[in-house]
Amino acid sequence: MTVNRILFGRPLRSVAFDAAVSGLVAFFAVLGIFAENGGVASTSVGVVMALVLLFRRTHPSAVAAGVAVLALLQVVVGWGPLSYDIGVLIALYSVVKYADRLRDGVLAGIVAAIGVLLAAAQMPAQAPWWAGALYYGLVTGAVWLVGLNVRTRRLYVVSLEERATTLEREREAEARAAVAEERTRIARELHDVVAHSMAVMIVQADGVRFTIDRDPDTAREAAKVVADTGRQALEEMRRLVGVLREPSRPEPADAPAAAAERDGGLSAEPAHRRPALVELPDLLDRFRAAGLRITDATTGTPVALPPGLELTVYRVVQESLTNALKHAGVGATVELRLDWSAGAVVVRAVDDGRGRPVVRPAPSGGHGLVGMRERVGVYDGSIAAGPTLGGGWRVEARLPLPSASGTEEGKAAA
Repeated sequence: MTVNRILFGRPLRSVAFDAAVSGLVAFFAVLGIFAENGGVASTSVGVVMALVLLFRRTHPSAVAAGVAVLALLQVVVGWGPLSYDIGVLIALYSVVKYADRLRDGVLAGIVAAIGVLLAAAQMPAQAPWWAGALYYGLVTGAVWLVGLNVRTRRLYVVSLEERATTLEREREAEARAAVAEERTRIARELHDVVAHSMAVMIVQADGVRFTIDRDPDTAREAAKVVADTGRQALEEMRRLVGVLREPSRPEPADAPAAAAERDGGLSAEPAHRRPALVELPDLLDRFRAAGLRITDATTGTPVALPPGLELTVYRVVQESLTNALKHAGVGATVELRLDWSAGAVVVRAVDDGRGRPVVRPAPSGGHGLVGMRERVGVYDGSIAAGPTLGGGWRVEARLPLPSASGTEEGKAAA
């Protein structure tokens, strides 16, 4: 675990580095107290320059101006270039790298060029002045260019970070929108299920009213159907209210896939029609026609499911095959299994990932993994999705079945 220590509102490492740089300049100033021109006075100027450099990151332009004034003072009194003048180069580098506007760095470069000429004019007469000017100019120009390069890279990294932050926000927004849209779709379908159940109850209740005197056995059977349908509708209504009340849970990892997976043009399903499991063969045929090689198998004994749960199983199969067609591609092989047991039905779809890109969109029932998670969660199920060792993709959803004991208890309570 990395702990970022802060000192004076800045990272401790930056403060320590700036203190070391300032100490180096002060060391050169003290070291030249006897060996260079100016003695104690020039050393004092060097120490002040070192102290000013402590603020080179936070106030680069002001530091560059202060160092320039100190260097001008050095030129005016005639001390000539001194060892602590390395602080001038540090200030030049800092203003080019850290200033808010590059204009400050350009202005500092112009001032530094004038300083180079002045410093060359004060060099000893043994060497021509232009040689000193060339030497100081090359060093100063190299420092300025290095600062510009580092500034460019720093701004580039900052722009990448801002872009990544923006994309992350967009992905989260898309994920939330996809979940909200899928919840609306689920709620609409569950509403249709409840409405259908209520219609059945009304018809059966009317039948009981007309047959209770003439055929009591038929009336009792119809009343039982009304009670069972009512319990089922009440359970579906509870799930519908749960879908509407729960806050949206975005899935960042699946947001790109969720945003991309819209209903495709191959879907033969009307907008407000509720499909059933008996239509799975037709669904598989449509995907085979789209280019998938599907092998399907069923283990265990299928049982009658409540309409909402039956719809969920259908949608999980549909979205699993849609993902396989979109991501594994045309020609991919998909193994589809429905495992029925006393407590749950398990839908398992595994593709080999060895297809080619699709030419046209695939039939879809919602928003891919986001939609499957939302639908399975409504019925307290679980879903696992991820890559396989062979390079394909695996989706496995487990949906609990209504317990027989629970049904009997509900009947007794009624």
